[in-house]
Amino acid sequence: MYQPREHFQSGHRFGIEFGGAVLSFERVADVLRRQWPIIAACVGASLALVIVYLATAQPMYTANARIMMDTRQAQVLDKDSNTSSALIDTGYVDSQVEIINSDDLILSVVRRLKLTEDPEFNGSNPGLLSLILGKVMSPFRSGEPASQERIEHAVVEQVQKNLRTERVLTTYVLSLNYRARSPDKAAKIANAIANAYLVGALEAKYQSTKRATEWLQQRSLELSEQATASDRAVQTFKAEHNIVGTSRGLMSEQQLSDLNTQLVQARAATAEAKARLDRITAISDQDVAQSTVTDALNNSVITRLRAQYLDLAAQYADWSKRYGKTHLAAVNLANKMEEIRKNMADELHRIGDAYRSDYEIAKSREASLDKSVKDLVAQAGHTSQAEVKLRDLESAADTYRNLYNNFLEKLQSATQNQSFPLSEARLISTATKPDRKSSPRTVLALVGGLVGGLCLGFGVAFARELLSDVLRTPGEVEDELGVKCLGVLPDIRPSKKAGPSDLSRYVVDHPFSRFAETLRNIKVSIDVARLTREIKVIGIVSSLPKEGKTTVAANFAQLIALTGHRTVLIDGDLHTRSLTRELAPNAKSGLVEALNDPASLGYHVQRSKETGLDFLPSVVASRMVNSADVIGSKAMAELLKVLREHYEYIVIDLAPVMPVADSKAVSFLIDAMVYVIEWGQTTRSALQESVSGSEVLQKKLLGAVLNRANPKMLKRIEAYKGKHHNSYYVEHA
Repeated sequence: MYQPREHFQSGHRFGIEFGGAVLSFERVADVLRRQWPIIAACVGASLALVIVYLATAQPMYTANARIMMDTRQAQVLDKDSNTSSALIDTGYVDSQVEIINSDDLILSVVRRLKLTEDPEFNGSNPGLLSLILGKVMSPFRSGEPASQERIEHAVVEQVQKNLRTERVLTTYVLSLNYRARSPDKAAKIANAIANAYLVGALEAKYQSTKRATEWLQQRSLELSEQATASDRAVQTFKAEHNIVGTSRGLMSEQQLSDLNTQLVQARAATAEAKARLDRITAISDQDVAQSTVTDALNNSVITRLRAQYLDLAAQYADWSKRYGKTHLAAVNLANKMEEIRKNMADELHRIGDAYRSDYEIAKSREASLDKSVKDLVAQAGHTSQAEVKLRDLESAADTYRNLYNNFLEKLQSATQNQSFPLSEARLISTATKPDRKSSPRTVLALVGGLVGGLCLGFGVAFARELLSDVLRTPGEVEDELGVKCLGVLPDIRPSKKAGPSDLSRYVVDHPFSRFAETLRNIKVSIDVARLTREIKVIGIVSSLPKEGKTTVAANFAQLIALTGHRTVLIDGDLHTRSLTRELAPNAKSGLVEALNDPASLGYHVQRSKETGLDFLPSVVASRMVNSADVIGSKAMAELLKVLREHYEYIVIDLAPVMPVADSKAVSFLIDAMVYVIEWGQTTRSALQESVSGSEVLQKKLLGAVLNRANPKMLKRIEAYKGKHHNSYYVEHA
């Protein structure tokens, strides 16, 4: 059933979003079936261009040479080389590619091989395409003869155009490919470019080493003079400041160290002498005969005298006890004892004088050493300040000496490299004569042409579908209107060679044609709808004029009449009256008169003797201004009421919807409408505007039919139905 007005709005959106439907398999298949001639034409044109190209293209041959970046060659003379130092930065390899393609290197090859005299390069034997381009561009060129420099530059550009240098994957190998018309020439030029690169690398390294050697020699002389001057400045400064060095350092430092040692020893000796003097002074106040004094002094003389004193003291005690203290012997012993005590005291004083003398000597030595140390310390202060500058001078001298030694070592290495120049690249694959052409590749070109033609064809085909605003399939009609498509009518208009033909009776002359069978399908659809509601008045309508609705209405009515049903056909288009001109050109009265007097209907109806179809023509003297009011008047309703009583089917050929309002005016009197859409001509916009303008027309719309379909295109569209689909159709009776 027909959907409300909102459906047409969504249908319009569907038309805009048509690209979404293209993605479905069915849509793609439909497009391919409809547009396969365009696809085939694009493929054929593409293959034709490829064949023309293959026939006219100059065969080219490619020779390949390979060069490897290998730093181990340059490290043969380097004793400190290791594995890690042999690694090459990837950017360095890519830079070598640019060097091979450089103008200077290619120019050297051009001059060495004298390519400016080769017909392939100097333009004396151009190909067909080059000749055509030369003729086209000749008016834009100056008439002055080209200079040798311009000729060489042009040859260099041509060689660079045919040269392709690239890195092999992530290796250190460079692949050098050169294309030429001759296989021998391709190999010759490829090898020449490779050799020029290797020679250029050696020459560049030699020149670089030479320049470095010259600079190192000059710099070494300068550094030698600076190092000598720095050493001389150090010695002069030492002499000016009396700085003398020994194996253990400066002489002043050594003297100060020795004096410090002697001063410490002198102080210890003084302290020891002072201690002995203090001890002897303390003992002098005690009894020298006591054992403690004798033991403290530890003097052999005093010890011996004390021993004698003790012996005499023992005898004195014995004799005094025996003979008394006044006895002469006792008195003699006492005198001897006193003499011994006096001798011990004298010895003690002598020892004290010796200790005092030692103490004074020690003090004098300590003072002398202390003065010497102070003098050396003062002198060392001045020397330390001089040593600060001396160290700066020595540091500068060492720096210049080390720089000189390093530069001298580099100079020797550079001289050695200059004597033995080694390149970091080597040729690992020499270009050989190619045994087959590299271009044009016939199979690849044909496959590419086929694929390109298919892509172009598909693109054009789908572009036509996407940009097309017309309807060609029942599915598109149903999506657009929301009602069932009752069939697709083939175009029955005769060709110019066949001459004129009466299209209004086509079903009579071709009862078993597809056109007639499609009209039968419309009748069946109407009969099925009549089971649920009353349908007698059937309007045949279209959006625009010349869509074939009149032919459809005439043949549909005659088809129903041929089945034996009472049928009347009314020409409801009061503007053009094309149906009347075809079926009853001599009619004097018709619909307008019947509207004025429905009782006189029989006088205006004309019957076909062959089919039994009754036809009510429209006869007006001039075009009516109020045709919409007439066709939608109460009199029309009364007339249709009378016709319902006498006929089973009432078919009305209505005026187009868009130009005039007649169809909308009479739509409320119609039981059902069949919408005629011209295949491939009626646009979606026109259809939407026509149908959405009348809600009554929308409700009465039973179905639509596609008219004037291209038979050949129709076969392609319906190819999925099989080759026997049309076997039941017979175009001639």
